[in-house]
Amino acid sequence: MMKGIERNPGCELDLGWLNNVNMNLTAINELAKKLAVSKELKGEYRTAWILKAVTCIDLTTLAGDDTCSNVSRLCFKATKPIAEDLLPRFGFQYDENCPIRTAAVCVYPSRVEDAVQTLKKLGYYDKISVASVATGFPCGQSPLKTRLEEIKYAVEKGATEIDIVINRTLVLTGQWEELYREIQQMKEACCTAHLKSILAAGELGTLNNVYKASLVSMMAGSDFIKTSTGKEAVNATLQFGIVMSRAIKEYHQKMGYKVGLKPAGGVRNTKDALSWLILVKKLLGDDWLTPDLFRIGASDLLSDLEHNLYEFSTKKYPASYEFSMG
Repeated sequence: MMKGIERNPGCELDLGWLNNVNMNLTAINELAKKLAVSKELKGEYRTAWILKAVTCIDLTTLAGDDTCSNVSRLCFKATKPIAEDLLPRFGFQYDENCPIRTAAVCVYPSRVEDAVQTLKKLGYYDKISVASVATGFPCGQSPLKTRLEEIKYAVEKGATEIDIVINRTLVLTGQWEELYREIQQMKEACCTAHLKSILAAGELGTLNNVYKASLVSMMAGSDFIKTSTGKEAVNATLQFGIVMSRAIKEYHQKMGYKVGLKPAGGVRNTKDALSWLILVKKLLGDDWLTPDLFRIGASDLLSDLEHNLYEFSTKKYPASYEFSMG
């Protein structure tokens, strides 16, 4: 749950700020290469980073055949993401004070109630957020009224975080005022739920547009900016992470509010996750290395993280069926 972080109230739309954006693609590509250094993390230091990654996951199921049972199973895994016989080897055990759990579960609006009821039964509703995608996910092409109603529905059912998807058409055509107004209305519809704006960066055309969309989303009051829906041809790349982190840092320096970062789509293995954690540490600082300000949207990643912990502990790499979710 996001606690202790002052929420971003947004600010006036500053078109002059947007007009000064100019990304250097060559420099960004070079920095991305330098940041992909998770292979240098060894031993216990590496396992500590893996455990940190686990606590930053938004454990996700966004399938057309989602049911109450598989959402409940997702919630159980979120509360105990590492096998119970494996976790004590790293100095933890599952009790009411155990910090090893995922940050959130993320589902469609129609499955929010299932997640809420399961987490309440398990006693984790105040410890693990229920996030819901909304606003015509993943394309964002529904009428605005419909998108706002979807947010309100998810919040009424108990969602504490809403992952909205912006209208990419407004970015590609430079309609920044309209994008700003839409996100403001989405923030209002969220009420007390935190707003995470999905940029779908792979569909925005240029890195300049990614930076501008990041700024507009934050100016409109987003609590997080997120790379992708996971449904685009190009999803969470380190280049997008660099651009979005720079926008977050500039916004913080200018406005004084911390906005979170969430890569999603394509972060499937331990090396990917550690590269993102290193990116955040180097570009945003240790303050962002908490679930309050950094999330990884993933469905398959947790299994690989767990396998890596098992391998470190036993010197053997397990088969996927050895754990509760493969």
